[in-house]
Amino acid sequence: MSYYESLGLSKEPFSTSPDPDFFYRSSEHNTALHRLEIAIRLRRGLSLILGDVGTGKTTLSRALLQTFDGEENFIFKLILDPTYKSEFQFLSSLTKMFGIKPSFRSTLDYKEAIEQYLYNKGVDENKTIVLLIDEGQKLSHSFLEILRTLLNYETNEYKLIQLVVLAQMELLPRIKRIKNFYDRVTLKYIINPLDELETKEMIKFRLKKAGLNSENELFTPSALKLLYDHTSGYPRRISVLSHNALEHIVMEDKKMVDKTIVKKLIAQEVA
Repeated sequence: MSYYESLGLSKEPFSTSPDPDFFYRSSEHNTALHRLEIAIRLRRGLSLILGDVGTGKTTLSRALLQTFDGEENFIFKLILDPTYKSEFQFLSSLTKMFGIKPSFRSTLDYKEAIEQYLYNKGVDENKTIVLLIDEGQKLSHSFLEILRTLLNYETNEYKLIQLVVLAQMELLPRIKRIKNFYDRVTLKYIINPLDELETKEMIKFRLKKAGLNSENELFTPSALKLLYDHTSGYPRRISVLSHNALEHIVMEDKKMVDKTIVKKLIAQEVA
């Protein structure tokens, strides 16, 4: 029997995988999603979502994909890790992703083939092409220049490609120095960690999603308070510590996570 089943749960509640069904939408995450949806539907071009490690950017991108699920006029492509050895490799990857087969194989050929593809899809077929790039802080200056070039492809009314870059905060000062790229940012949103109330709500939300009866509690109020204090409201840290706490009470045959258990787990982290 899995540990979560012994607690009256039907699923793992605190997985760190980016499952949109377990995505707790804080007010900031909700705002980011709504603004992204508007920017994409209006085909405004470049959207930038920033946040520290563990603030939920990757899961937010999956929730965005879920928002457009079933809408045939939107074509989403996702780059999980934009680490490439050269501009040529980056462009080659993009052509494969879009299903493009250029006649030749030079950097210029790839750019022209991508431009033609975007015009065919965006104008002739009236489809919206969306490229999501996670881990955007890994984009080099030359790759940012390629993205800037893609944003030059437009009609009189809209951009032919919608770029959504999700990145750690370190990207911001870099792109600010690239004025002709930063000027193209139509949406910039910074996701901050959760506050104390949101941390408690996130834990309760994920437990409920995992099947916990609403009348049951697995964390004492003092345990939730200490959990927030230690994690500073970072969703990934919250999930890891909450998982460890539930695992602990199963192993120790206890019914609830209390402050003492959380203290013990924190001590083990820093040991």
